Amino acid sequence: MVKLSPSVLTSDFLTLKEIIPQFEASGVDMLHLDVMDGIFVPNISFGVPVIKSIKKHTNIPLDVHLMIDRPHRYIKEFAEVADWLGFHYEAGSDVAGLLKEIRALGCKSCLTIKPATAPEEIFEYLPLCDMVLVMSVEPGFGGQKFMPNSLPKLKALKAEAERQGLSIELEIDGGINAETAPLAVEAGATVLVAGNYIFSAEDIPATVKNIKSL
Repeated sequence: MVKLSPSVLTSDFLTLKEIIPQFEASGVDMLHLDVMDGIFVPNISFGVPVIKSIKKHTNIPLDVHLMIDRPHRYIKEFAEVADWLGFHYEAGSDVAGLLKEIRALGCKSCLTIKPATAPEEIFEYLPLCDMVLVMSVEPGFGGQKFMPNSLPKLKALKAEAERQGLSIELEIDGGINAETAPLAVEAGATVLVAGNYIFSAEDIPATVKNIKSL
């Protein structure tokens, strides 16, 4: 069964406390938290204090996605509030060193790639990853259209992980809905990030159940 990580970026934060119990009851696997600094991506979202507040109200693992410049500067702070902690391969840090540090701090490590990055560029880092996140939209904004060229990337990463004898979660983020989710799962995705599709649903538990049944 595929895992689901709803992205809170498109939520109404004032009602999030009311929605989280619905996620818990429907078996959501993670909550996806997009941290944007206005430098690595053009938008700005939230930081450690907001994530810490969310953590107080749920036992759902927090899947923190750092879309920030030079992420090594803030890894320790975010590791204190994250369960899964990821950063972008393109962000200009010591990739191997950062993945090792995330694990040493007690989090599961995730390496993220943008739509323009070839999966082969990160093959050498797979042994240090607990999860790889493939962006199926340009990072920085919610509500974008799914990019089909993300699917061959998932297939390539799955094949390479199997070749190396690794058990890695493959996550996809961007434009996931009833039409694109099955395509992503077929290509090898084991974790789906969904924002608008989940938070705009009239029946959130039913929508969660439908996706997780893929």
